[in-house]
Amino acid sequence: MPTPEPEVTYTSRFHPDGDLYVSDVISMEIIAPAEQEAEGRQVQARVIEPVSEDLGAADFRPYGIAGRYQATMQWVWDTAYLAPGAFTLEFTVNPNGPSWTETVTLHPQSQIPAPEPEAHWEDAEIECCILYYITGTQSERDLPELLEITEEQAEAAAQNIKTEFDRPVPITLLPRVLGHGGFAGEEIYVSYLDRNYAGSNFGLVVHHEMIHILDNRLGGELRPSILVEGLAVYLSGGHFKTEPVFSRAAALLDLGWFIPLSTLTDNFYTSQHEIGYIEAGALVHYLVRSYGWEAFSDFYRDIHPVDDGSQSDAIDRALQDHFDLTLSQLDSRFRVALKRQQVIPDLRDDVRLTVAFYNTVRRYQQLLDPSAYFLTAWLPGGEQMRERDIVADYLRHPTSVENVVLEKMLVEADEHLRAGRYSEAEMLISEVNVALGELDDPAVDPVVAN
Repeated sequence: MPTPEPEVTYTSRFHPDGDLYVSDVISMEIIAPAEQEAEGRQVQARVIEPVSEDLGAADFRPYGIAGRYQATMQWVWDTAYLAPGAFTLEFTVNPNGPSWTETVTLHPQSQIPAPEPEAHWEDAEIECCILYYITGTQSERDLPELLEITEEQAEAAAQNIKTEFDRPVPITLLPRVLGHGGFAGEEIYVSYLDRNYAGSNFGLVVHHEMIHILDNRLGGELRPSILVEGLAVYLSGGHFKTEPVFSRAAALLDLGWFIPLSTLTDNFYTSQHEIGYIEAGALVHYLVRSYGWEAFSDFYRDIHPVDDGSQSDAIDRALQDHFDLTLSQLDSRFRVALKRQQVIPDLRDDVRLTVAFYNTVRRYQQLLDPSAYFLTAWLPGGEQMRERDIVADYLRHPTSVENVVLEKMLVEADEHLRAGRYSEAEMLISEVNVALGELDDPAVDPVVAN
């Protein structure tokens, strides 16, 4: 008989976020504790009271950019025919446990908040794209303007990367903040809402994600993350806003925040986000300026995997083949070029506070809006949601007084930052962190945090 292992605590998250209602199709994330070896394990879930229902099983697998081990049970519990009230669910991890129960309350369907009861998926097609949106949201309200912006950005993106759209790009408009406001895979996801506490610019995000789509279609055996994201930042003219990326990278160096290229290449998405993206954009700028677009493109499309899987080694080999240059030499020359840039105080403050602002946004997400945190965001596939006409996973998000107040403060801080009112921005960022510090101590280091 196997010996039970010491009890460890698994974290359960239910979706849609917030209160659950009769008629919801509920998903669950069962997150393994960091100290638990989750490979080869499975969780089984079932309702045991007041009714009995088997909800199935799911293996623990790496999830999201962070590769967090969890069992993801998407849309496994259809509550359409249940009565409101408390339900007891039992979870069992195999092999060797543990088992535990949790109580879930289903509120009456009549209490589902607006606009959800009448909301459904609609779409609007233009030459480049098909925009999918949920009725009753800000996306529907501003649809004519969004279509115009999308068309303009598509033309600019195609011109910048020197190719064309050969088929329409699906774009799902999210009525809530997820990550930093944009993702791209088979389709593009962009947050669009009035209280967008991540401060993203719709046009710039669309352009950035369109570059990813077109870049992927152009191909390449290995496109390292630092160059994939750097290309999108460079061709979009900025990261979260239109900005002089090369000068901002010079400010990073001046602040002592420059990440060595080999380190950033092999740890891109887990490095400090804004530093990594600014540095990557500036690196592509430097390579294009030094060697020309055609030579850069030939190099970029001719990077191949190496035996140890290292992206830095793969880039190093391609640099030597195309430019007779090692990655270490490129790092040195890149830094010399950045040091030649004059760093004005306002730009330095802007870069410093941009890093602090987005660290605060992510800290807020981890504590009070965890489904939005970019490394493990809850982002069900748009095509599946449309087929099943599920809208709740995107419409619902935390709406406590705490959430609303802190999100408004973040929106205001971003407005001050974009307007160059740095002291006001810094004060609000500090106030949000003080409030978050009451929930999570110690404070986040703005240089090393993600």
